Amino acid sequence: MSTGVVAPPAYHVESFSDEDRTILRRYFTNIDGPVFALQGLPEVVKGALFARYSRSPKSVRRLFLDEFVNDADLGISAIATAPSEEGAVGVERAQILYDRIFTQFGDDSVAQLGAAHIAVEQVSNILTKVLEWGRIASYLEQSTRYILYDKKLGDRYRYQVPQELSEHGLTEAYATEMEWLFASYSRLVAQLIAYYSELYPKQPQDSEFVWRSTIKARACDDARGLLPAATQSNVGIFASGQAYESLLLRMRANPLAEVQWFADEMLTELRKIVPSFLTRVDVPDRGGAWVRYFEQIALAMKSRSASLDASPSGAPTVTLVEYDPQGERKVAAASLYAFSNLPDTQIREIVEAMSETEIDAIFADYVGDRANRRHKPGRAMEQTFYRFDVLCDYGIFRDLQRHRMMTLEWQELSPEHGYVTPDAITDIGAEPLWDEAMARAADLYGTVAKHAGSHVAQYCVPFANKIRFYMNLNAREAFHLLELRTQQGGHPDYRAVCQEMHNQIRDVAGHRRIADAMQYVDHDNYDLARIETERRAAAKRSALGINDPSA
Repeated sequence: MSTGVVAPPAYHVESFSDEDRTILRRYFTNIDGPVFALQGLPEVVKGALFARYSRSPKSVRRLFLDEFVNDADLGISAIATAPSEEGAVGVERAQILYDRIFTQFGDDSVAQLGAAHIAVEQVSNILTKVLEWGRIASYLEQSTRYILYDKKLGDRYRYQVPQELSEHGLTEAYATEMEWLFASYSRLVAQLIAYYSELYPKQPQDSEFVWRSTIKARACDDARGLLPAATQSNVGIFASGQAYESLLLRMRANPLAEVQWFADEMLTELRKIVPSFLTRVDVPDRGGAWVRYFEQIALAMKSRSASLDASPSGAPTVTLVEYDPQGERKVAAASLYAFSNLPDTQIREIVEAMSETEIDAIFADYVGDRANRRHKPGRAMEQTFYRFDVLCDYGIFRDLQRHRMMTLEWQELSPEHGYVTPDAITDIGAEPLWDEAMARAADLYGTVAKHAGSHVAQYCVPFANKIRFYMNLNAREAFHLLELRTQQGGHPDYRAVCQEMHNQIRDVAGHRRIADAMQYVDHDNYDLARIETERRAAAKRSALGINDPSA
């Protein structure tokens, strides 16, 4: 459990002019740290700032200065409300009022009614998955599909150095391998951009920006397999006080020093914005007791799983492990329920006696005429479920893990299950470099695991290595996941996973009606998948009178 004495990780401190610092103090709870909250800005501005995270390598404070403060059209100075001493007094008064009302009438749900935007920057991809665990919160993370990691941040590339390595004398060896890995990525992504530029020349109807953005995305898709889980990212979070409390408790129970340190920093910054909602986190007999409970369970289950005397089987990439053979009839009965006055058991009995043709008719009426993928059937689709066991590369897992409404659990990241090699890597003659990178990373993993433990060694594992996880989801969530993640612009590897999930819902579960209703699952393959997405974005910019950014 975090004791408040965890050493801070090394992080890059941005340089700002005196004028910039004056501006930033008005809208951010601190200027120099990697964790800070936003204040005095309209919600739409905070949302827009976090939206830019996805495709920009900049910090949110630098984005604010470069693209918001200096843009006269946005008029930030006119619409923002700078905090003042009176504002601080107002927070204190609100806290007193809250405490009084909560004591008399409140319960835990009251903490759902206050929320805050917080930025957590320069964190490893291991930590991003911890941050994004909670269901009822909003997250925006930098995307490895659109951002190149070929430039250093300060004196080194953008990777996290676990504090645990120092006590074992492994920091220097680790940094040497990380620098080599990122340098290899930098060379490789440049080769891939040149390769795809020649393979897919610019078309007359496309701007330079549209073409180059598409080429870069395709190159990033292939090259990101070399990036280690230590790769740093910036994450924007918007959540209620209750969601933050849950997140911080889980972080404080995590064995990684990085996670614990950032938990303490987040608590400090959040208490500047929503102090009343986070009073229990570090109280020994409240939050402390919860943390100890989480720690005890983790230790017990780790010990229990170590007693399983078996080796991993050669299971397929996607396996439908469990489903309800009667699922479609349960959906049919549930679809009638809200429009009837009969009890659930009676409706189920009636539906059970229906013919297949009658069930077809109920589905046709309930699904209706779907004009686009956002037109989804209602909650009756939640009456049946699918449990999939998936083995795919870590980069793809990161994309699929973002669908938090379903139940998703993953195993510890390691080189144990092997790695994937994109076809383009072979085409440009870079397979020897790729294999060398995977071998060196695996050797580093073994050394770190031996001395610091396998949980710390995860930082060493590249995105190309495979990880095993399960997804338990109802049919309604399957509509959202499969139709979204098979769209043309998606990464080809997660498109393949979701296409196979759709196939197994139809062919293994036998839920033909549900699979057929997912009419926007795209089973086609594309050479330059992002081009149509970029063209649509360019058309929207043109309609608004906005020129394409410089390529």
